[in-house]
Amino acid sequence: MEDQKKEEYEKICFMCRRPESKAGKMISLPNHICVCQDCMQKAFDSMQASGFTFPDPENQTNVTSGTNTGHMPNISMINLSDLLGSIPRQQQIKKKKPKEKEPQKAFDLKSIPAPHKIKESLDDYVIGQEYAKKVISVAVYNHYKRIATGMTDEIEIEKSNMLMIGPTGCGKTYLVKTLARLLDVPLAIADATSLTEAGYIGDDIESVISRLLAAADNDVERAEQGIVFIDEIDKIAKKKNATQRDVSGESVQQGMLKLLEGSEVEVPVGATNKNAMVPMATVNTKNILFICGGAFPGLEDIIKERLNKQASIGFFADLKDKYDNDPDLLSKVTVDDLRSFGMIPEFIGRLPVIFTLQGLTKEMLVKILREPKNAIIAQYQKLLALDEVELTFDEEALEAIAERAMEKKTGARALRAILEEVMLDIMYEIPKDDSIGSVRITRGYIENTGGPVITLRNTPVPLLGSVR
Repeated sequence: MEDQKKEEYEKICFMCRRPESKAGKMISLPNHICVCQDCMQKAFDSMQASGFTFPDPENQTNVTSGTNTGHMPNISMINLSDLLGSIPRQQQIKKKKPKEKEPQKAFDLKSIPAPHKIKESLDDYVIGQEYAKKVISVAVYNHYKRIATGMTDEIEIEKSNMLMIGPTGCGKTYLVKTLARLLDVPLAIADATSLTEAGYIGDDIESVISRLLAAADNDVERAEQGIVFIDEIDKIAKKKNATQRDVSGESVQQGMLKLLEGSEVEVPVGATNKNAMVPMATVNTKNILFICGGAFPGLEDIIKERLNKQASIGFFADLKDKYDNDPDLLSKVTVDDLRSFGMIPEFIGRLPVIFTLQGLTKEMLVKILREPKNAIIAQYQKLLALDEVELTFDEEALEAIAERAMEKKTGARALRAILEEVMLDIMYEIPKDDSIGSVRITRGYIENTGGPVITLRNTPVPLLGSVR
């Protein structure tokens, strides 16, 4: 039994305190002391530097002190058990259970789902954004069809990197996460705000590929067929009227050109810093699909200014405020508008598929609350079902939540914040009373003008017609 308990815990180096899973195989010493090979080598090196040498196998005679040739000094005078004794249970680390790795299937043309099937799967999780789901389904299908066929003839199919533009909270990141989960491919999500030009403080551009390699369990071949989503891509726009070097703007765009087009990049395995003492791996980005997304605040004003320039003087002239309340203004974006925003032409040219996502309306927010497979309402219902309490929402209550979310102007993210606030008291009070059977959320409770309808367990339900 004691041996079984010992096998559950890792050995820890007495010197550097690293577990065996990180430091490598340990050298066991008396009194339950373990030392890693690195620390043992350092100890030998320091002993040699202080004038001691190891015994010569051909000359085993004792040598008096003061000479440099002789036996290793006798270290038995130090009682190691006084230093450590037995390792306390609090300083032991439990071994991680090894993950069962499923055999990776190679891509073949028959296993790639058709665009309409990809869109049907996205419909179960993403509400609205029909055009965006259609575009991304076709682009991903063509990309993996290109990987599966390979170089079969003289015609080489180029990569279709994408740029998605949409207001905050409209589902850009969620769409890519859902897509990668459905296709079961490695996905790396990076933030462009942390990227800087090589040599400056911040993440190098190649760190994006390091994250993809980590997502593929350091399998280079599988990582070369993955998806990289770079969020907040609008934050690396060229700074206007900048008098100093733009190390996090235009320089990052220029550094990403070869990455997007396809090149061999050396990245560290198991780290994002090139200076880390870890092995390097060469990853070819030719078959990696890059999806860039950003909110591009202020792009609507650039589009509006371009459209208003087309207005002329006369009876058929457009009004200056014609596009002020246009909900689909972002869909009229052109490459020239992105150049005016601060994106260099070479960068935009490597993102041939440009599409926009719509801002969420009140009706879409209500659907987001209840229709997806992992809807927010369903999550709270599952939480209360663990306490054997049924949770329901009135239709008017859902509309009130959507109206409050529209006022915050943060998209679908506002729904979670509002529900956390609304459900706080209910989640706190229900575990106190075991007699509560169901809770119904009303519009009055959302607007702080009433309370929820609570039904106790084992209460007789009145028959129809008995209530006057």
